[in-house]
Parts: sequence; C-alpha cells; structure tokens
Amino acid sequence: MSDDVGDGWAASASAWILEQGDDGDYGRRFVLDAPMRARIEGRGFHRALDVGCGEGRFCRIMQRAGIATTGIDPTEALLARARELDPHGDYRLGRAETMDVDTSFDLVVSYLSLIDIPDLGTGIAKMVAALRPGGTLLIANLTSFNTAGPPVGWIRDSDGVMRFPIDHYMDERANWIAWRGIRIQNWHRPLSTYMTLLLDHGLQLRLFSEPQPTGGDPERNAMHRRVPYFHIMEWQKPA
Repeated sequence: MSDDVGDGWAASASAWILEQGDDGDYGRRFVLDAPMRARIEGRGFHRALDVGCGEGRFCRIMQRAGIATTGIDPTEALLARARELDPHGDYRLGRAETMDVDTSFDLVVSYLSLIDIPDLGTGIAKMVAALRPGGTLLIANLTSFNTAGPPVGWIRDSDGVMRFPIDHYMDERANWIAWRGIRIQNWHRPLSTYMTLLLDHGLQLRLFSEPQPTGGDPERNAMHRRVPYFHIMEWQKPA
C-alpha cells in the first residue's frame, strides 16, 4: 500500500478500515484467508514480515499462529488502526521499495499488496533480501486476468448476459478502482512479469493455486469461478 498523494490510499483509509471490519472483506473471508492460514500454521515459522500490512489484520492472524510479526505500510492512518488493535505489535512506516529491515525473517508475506507497488522490481528485491536462506515468500495477489479487465469490469452483452472483457493484457498500467467509498490505484501486469522477477532472484516455486470461494453468497461466488480474482504463490529462497 502506498501513501503517495496520487494513489488514493491516504484519502481512502477510513473507508478501507470500515470495509475490512474485524474479519476482512469478502475476498479475504471467503476465498483467501483459509488457504493463506494453511500455508503458515504448523510449519515452524518464527518471524514474519508483512509487506503492505495495512490495518494489521494478517499480522494478527499470524500472531495467533505463534509467529512474531513485523508489519510495514506507508499509510499512517492504517498503521494507527493496526496499533490501536494491537498495541504491542511491531508496525513500521515504510514502502516496500525502500524498507530497511534485517535479513533474518523466515517468512515474508505480501497479502494483496504487489498490485499497489509502482516499482515492483525493487519491491520484490527488498522482500527477497529480507528472507533468510531457506525462507518462504508467501504471496496472495489479484490474477492478471482480473486486473486486465478494469476500468470496464463486468458488463452486460447484447443478450443481457454478464461478461468480463479483458484487453491490453500485455501492457503494464495503473488502473483506478473504486468501491464503497474507496478509490485507489492498482497496477495491472501480465503474469509473466511477476514470474520473471521472482525467478530472476533464484526463488523456487513451491505452490501456485487459484483458490475457489468457500461459504458466502452463491451468486457472488459464481462470479469468482467465472473470472478468478486471486492466486496464491509460495516461493522458497535457496538455503
């Protein structure tokens, strides 16, 4: 997440906090949280860095799994909320591209934050540098199929059927996304951009999944299955 004047995060912080509530928004509650928890629980992780931690929700989830956490985010209002909910937590103001942390984390998490990072190459390099040898980089991200749809998104065709047009897939670009009082800038990049940057650091892919919804509203879940919103990747830094 970013606090740049032009990307909307500072102005959207209050609406974002309201949208997340105690349990996260729809995609987190019914699609991502369960598989993300499955990747951290019972695996012996000791120290985690959450890059783009926002209001600290996933930091608190990791703490309940017995993992000590450090959260990094550039938006002051979101960090203030994280500290309010977790007064003894370690939350630091900073950007992925310029963060200054030690290099002994055995887990680095990017939970829907790669899409907010303008200089993705530098941000990923910093995340990899924060990992100790043998450590894990756990990523939840919007799929590139999904981010290639905005600003149009779902529309009805001439027969009245809802469609999700994808265009300019190979062109990296910033999109403005707005919902429920939130208006922020997200980045579209083809999947090959993410994969190439991660592979260039010598990371080893251990998991790639496109989780399906569990629970929630059947009609809304059907839209997730037609056009997948998210993927999860787990990468390991060589020992």
